[in-house]
Amino acid sequence: MCGRFFLKMEAEGLAAMFDVAHWPSGFALHLPRFNIGPGQGIPTVLARDGRTEFVKLTWGLVPSWADDPNIGFQTMNARSETADEKPAFRDAFRRRRCLIPASGFYEWKDGGTGFKQPFAAMRDGGEPYAMGGLWETWTDPASGSRLETCTVLTCPANTRLRALHERMPVVVPRVDWAMWVDPRVERVAPLKAVCRPDDSRRWSYYPVSTRVNRVKNDDAGLLDEVIDESGGLFG
Repeated sequence: MCGRFFLKMEAEGLAAMFDVAHWPSGFALHLPRFNIGPGQGIPTVLARDGRTEFVKLTWGLVPSWADDPNIGFQTMNARSETADEKPAFRDAFRRRRCLIPASGFYEWKDGGTGFKQPFAAMRDGGEPYAMGGLWETWTDPASGSRLETCTVLTCPANTRLRALHERMPVVVPRVDWAMWVDPRVERVAPLKAVCRPDDSRRWSYYPVSTRVNRVKNDDAGLLDEVIDESGGLFG
């Protein structure tokens, strides 16, 4: 499960990390981000028209055949094990894959009292990584306007993160970035080989403030560690 994530890097650092110079107009001004939620525009890396570029996509994939774009709030995640079979994702899995930069994600856990404690999960202490994603274009039949959207692929959680949730985002290794975004790669086997749990030793997590529950809160203080109020389940 990945319903909220954060990206602590400035635009210049991301451009160097992915060796991509082009940014959507004005979008770099909105980084870093500390509380990214479904329905928001997010920076992604994809390949089209013979070049790799950063593109602003709306988080929540809307299939090209959808009647209502609000379906995107139900498709913010896609299970990597079945994405090549599900009608909403199968074409994108073969031809429209993307990388979604992140520094970590949030997860909520009920300690048995009804209170859900939010946690921040980070890889390598907050160093950025690339989540595996799929993207799609939807055209409004009434106006003809185009909406480009994406989803985050998930896989079974590694042993470290399993205490938070049974699923985690797919982390695409750097060595596979070029292959992952290449639309000419359509064979399912090598793509699915990338969709495996990331190394547990690289991950850590800790409790954060319930301020993160409101997606409008978007500041570095959201990543400050707080006292675990979930009943000591993870203490």
